[in-house]
Amino acid sequence: MELIYHDKFKAQMTYGEIAATRLRDIATASVTTEGVTRLPWSSEHRTALAQITTWMEDAGLSVSLDAAGTLCGKSPNPTGKPALLIGSHQDSVPSGGAFDGIMGVALGCLAAKALRDELDDFPFALEVLAFADEEGVRFPTALVGPRALAGTLDPMVLDMRDRDGVSMRDAMARFGIDTDATPATHRAPGTVAGYIEAHIEQGPVLEKHDLPVAAVSAICGISRHEVRITGETGHAGTVPMAGRRDALVAAARIVAGISDAAGRAGELRATVGDLSVRPGAVNAIPAEVTFPLEVRAPDDAARMAFEAETLAKASNICAAAGCRISASRTYVQPAVICDPAMTRAFERAIGEGGTKVLTIPSGATHDASAMADLCPVSMLFIRCRDGVSHRPDEFASAADMDVGISVMIGAIRNLAQGLPKGR
Repeated sequence: MELIYHDKFKAQMTYGEIAATRLRDIATASVTTEGVTRLPWSSEHRTALAQITTWMEDAGLSVSLDAAGTLCGKSPNPTGKPALLIGSHQDSVPSGGAFDGIMGVALGCLAAKALRDELDDFPFALEVLAFADEEGVRFPTALVGPRALAGTLDPMVLDMRDRDGVSMRDAMARFGIDTDATPATHRAPGTVAGYIEAHIEQGPVLEKHDLPVAAVSAICGISRHEVRITGETGHAGTVPMAGRRDALVAAARIVAGISDAAGRAGELRATVGDLSVRPGAVNAIPAEVTFPLEVRAPDDAARMAFEAETLAKASNICAAAGCRISASRTYVQPAVICDPAMTRAFERAIGEGGTKVLTIPSGATHDASAMADLCPVSMLFIRCRDGVSHRPDEFASAADMDVGISVMIGAIRNLAQGLPKGR
């Protein structure tokens, strides 16, 4: 990446080094000093937006806040060309890292800065987006900004409340946002050329391959079930082992089987993250166990087949243990396949930069998953140290971010060559 002049240090820095400096600075917009805690519609959110505004203005973008709380930096567009959107989110999980989400905004601004003198010849304008809420930590919903743009936001979520009883509608109003205008943020598909997002991988694959970046093939679909196993309690010292209807024993066999089966299922992931046991006494046989089952896969058919097979095996285990089982689906999110042409633009840019091309699915959800209801989407992963994310020690190097910015620039140029000029 070409070295550029940076006013703060009066020295030449790579774009990756500038990104590292900006991310270090904005990490102080946090409730906590250990890691980053930045929730939507908070004073820390406002502080972050002030810093992001300077990044956008440095890239020659005009800045505004839309009625869903998304900070939008738009390149000059006198001819009304459709916009290629570059985005990610500003919020974090409690005591999270300084790169998840916000890195994509920082890299997007620097890519836009590098391309500002080429845009007249592109068939699209550029727009960088900093979404308010992707993590869903403060309110029991998420992806408010991209869903508003895509026209899929349920207005009922604005009445959801945080732990202090504050509704999202009131929190947004205190932030200066007119929620009556939120539905009007919906973009017409013809005004958008596509959406791209750079994000830390949040996993170990890039480190395993010793690569700085990878293109993303898909965002995994997610389904969640609440599973309840019902047996019969009794005195732990007097009920013989033979003939017991121990709900926890049945649940343990099911959970172990889920892990074993998922380990043989390629890109699929299955997790049981909690167990609730009743009566929960050291000297009582467990009568009831409930647990959540989450399944993720880049292929919806494979995910649904795994769910069906898992629940069938669980029923057999319970029958053998003299227990009953019930399972209800509590959440489902279909997989999103990244646009093949846009993904090829990233793959070509990676190869042109001299890096081995790797394309992998995302097991985590991103803003791109909601933007897919509006336009074609694609993503770029940046290596993170030890595959760690959602922790204070989350880290991506300046060198890897520099490669990521270079690839974004190359991919946008590739897209410009592959799209017809004009509207």
